[in-house]
Amino acid sequence: MEPKRPFSSLNWDTTPELVKRYIEHLEKTHVMLVDKVESVEKRIEQLEHQLKQNSQNSNKPPSSDSPFKKPKKETKKNKRKRGGQKGHKGHQQQMLEPTDTKIVLPTLCDCGKYDFDSNTLTPYYTHQHMELPKIQMDVTHFVLHKAKCNCCGKTVRAEVPGEYLSGYGPRLTAMVAELSGSHGASRQTVQDFLQSVLNVPISIGGIQRIIDRTSDALKPVYDEIGQQVRKAEVNHIDETSWFQSGKLCWLWTMVNHTVAFFMVHPNRSQKAFEQLIEDWKGILVSDNYGTYVNWVNSRQTCLAHYIRKAKALVERKDKSISSFGKNIRNQLQRLCHWANVPPSDEQWTEFYSEFLLLLLLFEEADDDAGKLARSLLREMDSLWVFLEENGVDPTNNRAERALRFGVIWRKRSNGTQSDKGNRWIERILSVKQTCRIKDLSVFPILVNAINSYFKEQQPDLGWLST
Repeated sequence: MEPKRPFSSLNWDTTPELVKRYIEHLEKTHVMLVDKVESVEKRIEQLEHQLKQNSQNSNKPPSSDSPFKKPKKETKKNKRKRGGQKGHKGHQQQMLEPTDTKIVLPTLCDCGKYDFDSNTLTPYYTHQHMELPKIQMDVTHFVLHKAKCNCCGKTVRAEVPGEYLSGYGPRLTAMVAELSGSHGASRQTVQDFLQSVLNVPISIGGIQRIIDRTSDALKPVYDEIGQQVRKAEVNHIDETSWFQSGKLCWLWTMVNHTVAFFMVHPNRSQKAFEQLIEDWKGILVSDNYGTYVNWVNSRQTCLAHYIRKAKALVERKDKSISSFGKNIRNQLQRLCHWANVPPSDEQWTEFYSEFLLLLLLFEEADDDAGKLARSLLREMDSLWVFLEENGVDPTNNRAERALRFGVIWRKRSNGTQSDKGNRWIERILSVKQTCRIKDLSVFPILVNAINSYFKEQQPDLGWLST
């Protein structure tokens, strides 16, 4: 940068040589300091940007948000009252099949009389009262006998029937598995519950053996879920960190509108991805992790990830970057809304031209706006597959919701301690999330699988096809 001196060339020529050298030194120092200040300011802005990152403007999970920096909600002048709004369809308590019915007759009229016309007596309302009965466990003692054979004199001992060998029936076993798996209760919590509510003393080791048996019982169900998920035309895939004995692993999920499949793998890699999908060749819905980006078939990239990145740019001090972020965010949100109401040809032409022009204007920018623009240009073929293919969502929320319980489990228990624990996690999460998708209760599925396991039979898998 050429220095702008506040004097003429004649003045400079008449300046003593020593003064010239000193001035040139000051000019070089000034240029160096200006460059350094610009570099430091840019670095400060980047650091401030990182400090402001949260689940709303980055890929960070909501659990990482600081409780002291929650975004302020915009207050509306005409704020609605809490609760159901006018015209909202109410959700009343479900009426269950009664175990007892009591008839309640009117007793006293406002006029002070007790005489009522029996011909007008009709029911007008049913009040439902529920109570938990005193739980009395069914405890069966198998008294095993032994006797000597009259022929050979050998002592023969009776054996416990195979389906009763574990000591805990299918329903009690399923309840322990439900508490430990579907609700993520610790072994100690399950132990306390069994003692307090059911008056059943049990050791931590006994609970672990019940869980191990349940895991074995769920294997056929888990394998069937895996087969069905790989037959689907569209699948959402995502992964999150997991730990086995403190070592970093990864919990993968493959989800669609009928089933959810989970897998714990030591790596986050192409090899792990291939092990998850096996021979599946359908439409992939995912974020822009490199392994997914290289998918050879059709892919819908998660627009929610790009919207959050655009929101982060809106908060930048640079007006150009902020304006680009705002425009991109609006365009992507508009695109997402078309998942419910597809655009007309005119709307699409207008959107496409504006969107493409915006990206091309910032494609060469050497900043975060340029990075986002180039990323979107690379993903152009994957941004609106949901408009062309039925059953495709514009975001990967389906997979992220399926992983959420696994994330909570990881934070609470720090993962698992063995490969056997990983298999339990895979199977119970697959059953739990598949039941959630199908709006089914987990407990009856567990009871059937465990009962079939004790009887060495194949469990009922028909519910997976409904």
